[in-house]
Amino acid sequence: MWFHKKNITIFLTIILPLSLSGCTTVNPATGQRDFTPFMSPAKEMSIGKDAHPGILSDNGGVYRDERVNQYVNDLGQKLVANSELSDYPFTFTVLDTPLVNAFALPGGYVYVTRGILSMVNSESALASVIGHEIGHVTARHSAKRYNNQMFTGLGAMILGAASGDSAVANSLNQGAQAYLMSYSRNQEYQSDELGIRYSSGAGYDPYASSDMLSSLDADHKLQLILANRAGEPEKSDFFSTHPNTQDRVTRAFNAATETQIPQNSRDRRQGLYYNIIDNMMWGDDPKQGVIKGREFIHPTMRLKFTVPENFTLQNSSDAVMAKGTGSAEGSAVIFSGASMKDMSISDYADKIWTAFKLETPMEGIQNIKINDMDALTGTASTVINEQNYIVRLLAIHHSADQAYHFLMLTPQATYQSLSEGLQRLSYSFNKISESEANQIKGRKLKIITVQNNDTIQSLAQNMAFDDYKVERFTALNGLTKDQPLRRGQVLKLIVME
Repeated sequence: MWFHKKNITIFLTIILPLSLSGCTTVNPATGQRDFTPFMSPAKEMSIGKDAHPGILSDNGGVYRDERVNQYVNDLGQKLVANSELSDYPFTFTVLDTPLVNAFALPGGYVYVTRGILSMVNSESALASVIGHEIGHVTARHSAKRYNNQMFTGLGAMILGAASGDSAVANSLNQGAQAYLMSYSRNQEYQSDELGIRYSSGAGYDPYASSDMLSSLDADHKLQLILANRAGEPEKSDFFSTHPNTQDRVTRAFNAATETQIPQNSRDRRQGLYYNIIDNMMWGDDPKQGVIKGREFIHPTMRLKFTVPENFTLQNSSDAVMAKGTGSAEGSAVIFSGASMKDMSISDYADKIWTAFKLETPMEGIQNIKINDMDALTGTASTVINEQNYIVRLLAIHHSADQAYHFLMLTPQATYQSLSEGLQRLSYSFNKISESEANQIKGRKLKIITVQNNDTIQSLAQNMAFDDYKVERFTALNGLTKDQPLRRGQVLKLIVME
């Protein structure tokens, strides 16, 4: 039967709601009607359970300090007991990654990283973070996003089929996925309010929520400065899934006042929290490699390399990423490794090229030496996001059956200007000795007490960094540069292990 597009719209508006009627319930957390026919609570639990192992694998696993894990779980369960889902089986996990983030999966799986734990300045502040994530679960935000995606996809499918235009369905589906990449601002506001409800109900200071958001924003701005991206709207790990606005900080403060709990009337339990995180690992775990400015060193793999200026490094469990900034904007380098047992370096390079799904054949292949190690390099032209790129693969036979590789992606327009720096990167790859590996230490948090005559400037000199010591110290402690310190005040430092 032939349909006009206007008639199809009427069909979708009338028929689909009739067929999905009876799927609406009132959410006890929000008081709003939930229309989630494509995801039942049982399915939410199944999704979270299935995704949990992958989350652990991609984020360094569970943090090894059982005391920290138990503390976070106890706090989380205390907040759950003050929520509308007090009997729901929540799972709280501390991830062993320096990334500053917290998030939740459907089914009550809540994660905080040791990176965000280092930024928290009290138990009340942590309660606001975890309460916020519980709020995403109780409000069923993930279910609603999934429902909207499925509903839009179903409508697009019917519209495309009825009109005979598959492009219509594809474009609508792509638009829905782009919109649903992160929580909406309204969902963030709602989770902030729910988190404040749960934390204040559990006896915590509700005003810690707005202070925590301000601290995270200050740290985000510092990270942009360190990456030579000051003033840019790029999102941090936390804010990539939790849209941040100054309005959100104000709303959180207003929600705290609505609890009618007077400011400064509740102990934020800073001392207890600092006792838990004292000596906690900060930044990269040496066992996973360490970033020192533009240099990456891995004591276990016995290797090191240095990226060019205007590149910033980020380490993960699977690879090291170097992202171009400034004049290198749009460029990226991916570093990783794998076994090359029963392979030549050429076989290994072909395997990696295929793994990256690079359909264009590698050209200009050369067998070279990198600090006495056999290596192979080649390039290809490709198009990424409608922009012409040059892709270079460098595969290096490091030792025995182990090889490593760099995949360098450079916009064609800046390839010549960046080629010299990327060549220096290639030849900076080298082995390190056992004694050099043993000298590589990580960093940790150290809790200190302010003494007479201590100032922000004097204490910041103890930070285990070569630059921006004051800025790092103030962001870590939620301070301003001109803020006076008081004797007995408890603060955090980052020191070498």
